[in-house]
Amino acid sequence: MSEFTVRRATAEDSPRLTRLVRRSGAYRGDYAAMVEGYQVGGAYIEHHPVHVATDAEGRVLGFYALLVEDAELDLAFVADSAQGRGIGRLLMEHMTGQARAAGLRTVRVVSHPPAEEFYLRTGAVRTGTVQPAGHVHWARPELRYDIA
Repeated sequence: MSEFTVRRATAEDSPRLTRLVRRSGAYRGDYAAMVEGYQVGGAYIEHHPVHVATDAEGRVLGFYALLVEDAELDLAFVADSAQGRGIGRLLMEHMTGQARAAGLRTVRVVSHPPAEEFYLRTGAVRTGTVQPAGHVHWARPELRYDIA
């Protein structure tokens, strides 16, 4: 995994992160409404710890956003073309390190249903289910990372 680097995102990353979210294959079909028109804005990036994984050429391959005040993983995406290369695992390891540095004991994740197995494989534990609300018409797994 040494071919990838994790760095703090900047407001200039906003268009790339927005494209990554909107093009995610996990949000096609019934799940498309979830990301339609979604924007990862520059102000959001500057206010929250958002980190990106890049390759040797500087291309953004994935990112996550940690809401420290809420102890919650808000966003986590890996480009479809980059999946299966360890980038998601690298990002979750980085996220837990950032959570630890911020003094968090746990990090909550409300998962997109197809992503639940990924979170379980990277150390999260299932804690419940979040019922449908608003424009989300399906139940979502609720998980937790315990920060050692």
